[in-house]
Amino acid sequence: MSILSGFKPFNFNEGVPYVSVTTNGVTFNKSVVMKLDYPEHVVLLIDEEGKRIAIQACGENTENAAQFYKPKKNDVISVRWNGRDLLNTLQAITGWNLNEKAFRVEGTLLKSERAMLFDLSEATELK
Repeated sequence: MSILSGFKPFNFNEGVPYVSVTTNGVTFNKSVVMKLDYPEHVVLLIDEEGKRIAIQACGENTENAAQFYKPKKNDVISVRWNGRDLLNTLQAITGWNLNEKAFRVEGTLLKSERAMLFDLSEATELK
């Protein structure tokens, strides 16, 4: 048995998970998709009081499941949701004016929950 048994290689291609919120939509980067193991469906969870959102991997028959990752012909790994209702909800929670500014929020992986948490109060403005 090797002293390295139990170790896993680190994937430098994943990077830091984040979500971008712009007037055009909500985009989850490659790292979010990879760290959640390419889920086809997720549930979007919203904590209005705490100004947080989370996505949790789930099956397609889960109540409120939304389509998430679907392989693309150009091999781009990201997910974009363009729903106006979602953008309006995020603006109401945060007070953001997405017509004037766009934001990026880093995610925290909740591995045991198969979820990614985003604290909207820690968003940084995109230039």
